[in-house]
Amino acid sequence: MDASLPTIPALLYRAPMTTATPTQFRRLGSSGPSVFPLALGCMGMSGMYGPSDEAESIATIHAALDHGINLLDTGDFYGMGHNEMLIGRALRDRRDRALLSVKFGAQRGPDGSWLGFDARPAAVKTALAYTLNRLGVDHIDVYRPARLDPAVPIEETIGAIAEMVKAGYVRAIGLSEVGPETIRRAHAVHPIADLQIEYALISRGPEEKIFPLLHELGIAVTAYGVLSRGLLSGSKPAAQGDFRAHLPRFSGENGERNRRLVEALERLAAEKRVSPTQLAIAWVLAKDKSIVPVIGARTRAQLTESLGALGIDLSPEDIAQLEETVPASAVAGTRYDAHQMRMLDSEK
Repeated sequence: MDASLPTIPALLYRAPMTTATPTQFRRLGSSGPSVFPLALGCMGMSGMYGPSDEAESIATIHAALDHGINLLDTGDFYGMGHNEMLIGRALRDRRDRALLSVKFGAQRGPDGSWLGFDARPAAVKTALAYTLNRLGVDHIDVYRPARLDPAVPIEETIGAIAEMVKAGYVRAIGLSEVGPETIRRAHAVHPIADLQIEYALISRGPEEKIFPLLHELGIAVTAYGVLSRGLLSGSKPAAQGDFRAHLPRFSGENGERNRRLVEALERLAAEKRVSPTQLAIAWVLAKDKSIVPVIGARTRAQLTESLGALGIDLSPEDIAQLEETVPASAVAGTRYDAHQMRMLDSEK
């Protein structure tokens, strides 16, 4: 998202919503809360895309709440706890305005390295205890393992979270990046509110097997990566500390080939007199009412641009044109490196 984009004529979209009617809100499945049509993903506020400004991060969270966004997404391993503490400071006097979605389980070293995953029942409860303390809250609204732990049956992990639901520390249970078999097994233990998974114009894998199952079971989607880590907005990895520099879609020849896809999206957006960011988010919003895009805005300018997507009404013909202009089959490179792709239960 680029704050330097030219101002888009106000007549082309409604002003960002400060309130939303019940029909505009989207429910996180049959067991989760009702949420604003967009959620705020806070990962980028803790260094994953390079240096960030804490004051601007907190101002962005406050602005999101003021515009009606009520779901904040984080992970206890973002910045090794920094992200949760940041959100805790931002919500100090406004906890009642926010719903918190937290991922857990990723193990990291002091140097920031990734060490594996732990979703044993004892680890679940320990991670939750630290999360509650860092955020300064008495419960988490949606709690989810960030990945499937291959060494722990999903029934044990979900069972442990279910105990925390009964104890009042968790309100709803979610999943992240898991496939159909795991979803069914988890849902049999306790109702699952939503699956968090990457979904964008050029990342449409879940449509084949995962989304039909979610519809069958009454499970919603919180879609991250709706801009493909900024690829669709023309963003490039920062020089230092930006993990995207290691992602296949941004590097070398893949990056050059994908730039042509971005240029096609830019041309279509220009025809519609909106920004590529807004068009890409509007596509996700239009695909299904059970999908809530998680926007990774780090600044108020980025947030304002993303909110503009709410005023773009795409017809079935518009959607077809977008998918033909920016076909998922044309993207070069996988969304993660080969090692991480092998670890994704959702890709099996």
